[in-house]
Amino acid sequence: MAGCIRINGTFRAPGGTHVDCFAMSTTSARTPDAAAAPEADRNWRLRHLPPILIAAAVMTAGAAVLGGVFAGGVGAYAAPLGVLVATASYLVSTLAIAWADKLDAKLVMPFGMGVYVAKLSVLGGLMLVVATTGWSGLKPLSVGIVAGVLAWTATQIWWIVTVHARRFRR
Repeated sequence: MAGCIRINGTFRAPGGTHVDCFAMSTTSARTPDAAAAPEADRNWRLRHLPPILIAAAVMTAGAAVLGGVFAGGVGAYAAPLGVLVATASYLVSTLAIAWADKLDAKLVMPFGMGVYVAKLSVLGGLMLVVATTGWSGLKPLSVGIVAGVLAWTATQIWWIVTVHARRFRR
């Protein structure tokens, strides 16, 4: 840090502000505050999964019925398959991010972005392959993916605004 003076583990920047050297560490070593924090709530990143998975199951059943009504037999299995693809995609991200956070909070962004890029690459590739086959279930599958995304996102927003907000205020 140019123009700074080091005094007992802190830097005094021009203007008199102190900068904690240990808080700026780029290593994965835990800070003394983090090491002292109790790990009483280790699974907080996964607590939202039960209501979301219930909503996804309801959406899957609804997609099967609506897919069958609007697209026949192919739609009856393509639409719920789309919901399951979206649900599996979000579930993989959630589990990877929770695992990375359990190891070290600095890993959340790289793991999250890595899983995101991998998921979208695989999903995009599969959709391109399916599109070249001329399969009649492509539209119901696509609508099912959108329905799964909406179900997951809406339920997670509901959970954050209602359940998580109440716990946070305590």
